[in-house]
Amino acid sequence: MIVLALNCGSSSVKFRVFDVTPDSRVEPQLIGKGLVERIGKDAVATAEMAGHAPRRDTTAIADHGAAIRWVTERVRASAPPLDAVGHRVVHGGEQYTRPVLIDPAVSTAIEDLEALAPLHNGPNLAGIRACREAVGPSVPMVAVFDTAFHSTLSEHVYRYAIPYELSQRHGLRRFGFHGISYQFVVSRYCELASVDGSTATLVAFHLGNGASAAAVRNGRSVDTSMGFTPLEGLVMGTRSGDLDPALIGQLVQREHVSVDEVEGWLNERSGLAGISGGTRDMRDLIERSASDPRARLAVDMFCYRAKKYLGAYLAALGGARAVIFTGGIGEHSPDVRAKICEGMSWCGLALDPELNDRARGSESLISAGAIQAWVIPTNEELVIARETARLAGSRH
Repeated sequence: MIVLALNCGSSSVKFRVFDVTPDSRVEPQLIGKGLVERIGKDAVATAEMAGHAPRRDTTAIADHGAAIRWVTERVRASAPPLDAVGHRVVHGGEQYTRPVLIDPAVSTAIEDLEALAPLHNGPNLAGIRACREAVGPSVPMVAVFDTAFHSTLSEHVYRYAIPYELSQRHGLRRFGFHGISYQFVVSRYCELASVDGSTATLVAFHLGNGASAAAVRNGRSVDTSMGFTPLEGLVMGTRSGDLDPALIGQLVQREHVSVDEVEGWLNERSGLAGISGGTRDMRDLIERSASDPRARLAVDMFCYRAKKYLGAYLAALGGARAVIFTGGIGEHSPDVRAKICEGMSWCGLALDPELNDRARGSESLISAGAIQAWVIPTNEELVIARETARLAGSRH
């Protein structure tokens, strides 16, 4: 089965094309991949398809619809006909705890949840609609939800300590995100470390422009740092992460703006970019940190918040067998990993400096202590492709 896996971000579209066999023991074959970046500006669009020369275009791509059209044109010209398309969807709410075939009702539900993931559900839905127009009605499409992995959270973990009736009436609870990434890296860790998935107890970090942590006991998510929306938890590229909610009212009063505008600041103007005064690129911040106090502060805050969650989750789990780093920063920044794990030898977590420094975007064991530390590059598109093939194949 030829499956196109689409991952629509706030300003990008990542795609991979797989040939997936019905036998789940057989690894899907990658037959193409690419990325459209800087949507809304002069976008950079790349495609690498098996048997064809790589293609790189710098062109005006106004929106996600135009990006999807570019992707589907490249795929149609270079790959066998598509049998199915899978879409990453960030927020599935309480309704969607597993992948589903997309129909008009599912599209409407994703749209209704857009306010809870303002940077992502809108682009996810735009990708779904543009793809449906491009591939026609006969090609099944599947939504794979980032929130689904965390549907195993217990009530005392996902419930907020607000009046119970309000949380029930409005569905106010913690959901968690990055679940597709966690699903992949937990499974891959079990393969690499020869651990039975039902016994895997670990802490995982997905560190990138969006950043989160997850506590996993016996292969199931038992806590995670993101909450009702992806705003809660760690310091991120442009999101504040945890803060005193009274700050919102203070900013509304003192800046004479609406709550919506303040929430926009917390999502789009805060985090690393807000602290440093402009950039959210961790590579630039680390390079500047020796001479730029605000860059150093941004890095320190990012790492300290992650360390706090690491300690909390080790306590909640009663210890762990491993700590996993993934995501753009988690996979490529030895400095960040070292700062997060610094001073953790008391619990058996100690990085090997040489192994840690060499681990840049490759699967690597980087620890020297009782708790293993791993760098495992995520592959959300592979999870999407497998889930899509499973659901779409069941229709026949």
